[in-house]
Amino acid sequence: MDVIVTQVANGLALGFIYVLMAIGLTIIFGQLGLVNFAHGAFLALSAYVGLALYGRFGWAAVALAPLVVAVAGMLAERLLLRLAYGREPLFGLILTFALALLMEAGIRSIWGSANHAFPPPQFLRGVVEWGPVLLTRYRLAVVGVTVSVLLLLWAWLRCTRYGRILRAAARDPEMIGLLGINSRRVFTGVFGLGTFLAGVAGVLAAPLWSVAPNMSEGALMPAFVTVTIGGLGSYAGAVVAGLLVGVVSALTVQFWPEASAASMYVLMIVVLLARPRGLLGERWERFE
Repeated sequence: MDVIVTQVANGLALGFIYVLMAIGLTIIFGQLGLVNFAHGAFLALSAYVGLALYGRFGWAAVALAPLVVAVAGMLAERLLLRLAYGREPLFGLILTFALALLMEAGIRSIWGSANHAFPPPQFLRGVVEWGPVLLTRYRLAVVGVTVSVLLLLWAWLRCTRYGRILRAAARDPEMIGLLGINSRRVFTGVFGLGTFLAGVAGVLAAPLWSVAPNMSEGALMPAFVTVTIGGLGSYAGAVVAGLLVGVVSALTVQFWPEASAASMYVLMIVVLLARPRGLLGERWERFE
């Protein structure tokens, strides 16, 4: 039982990283109708930028990495991804897939193909013991940072003018244009917000995983699975599904390592058989 409780706690820390990725994907698709296959590449880029800032300025500067990635995401949206708006969904898939390959090639050319260790801050090293639960201090910090980011995002979407514009644009983008709002700027900001969340996930995941050009592959598919399980368009569903995927993966690694890679897909199949729209999925008329 002690092992199970500890693995559940570790799975929650991993699941929160999936939550950040999934919400970023949900925001981008909900606003732009774009399935962003480059989302994992932005996570990897953030990990490498964070590693470079850490080596030069220390851990305090690592917080700038998600902002750098958000700016890169907005530039990519303005220069390239706008070509996919109003076209067949397959065009957007191919375009973002090509962008992901380009970004990975760029990472390899700048930082090389070798894996890099990214140690956590000194004060977050070690283990915390709460009864039967053994959890590293860094994983506990990951949970705290992620919860804080999610609460700030929720408050921003609910309480600010730009947040209300984003929620309105998700349902009726033509209406915000009729109200005199520049929808292109909104879309650029939306993509920047989604990539910022991927950047936060990349910085948090870097000390848990080895920093490598292909680390995006280990995050992108769990993020898509999380979106599918939680339900398209549901931020609450993404949170529940991300934590569920993290816990299931952690328990499977502990008790049946051979099946760990397939466990989240089995979970997705079970959920979709019971609820085809996902756990808390909504209906998106503009995509049906």
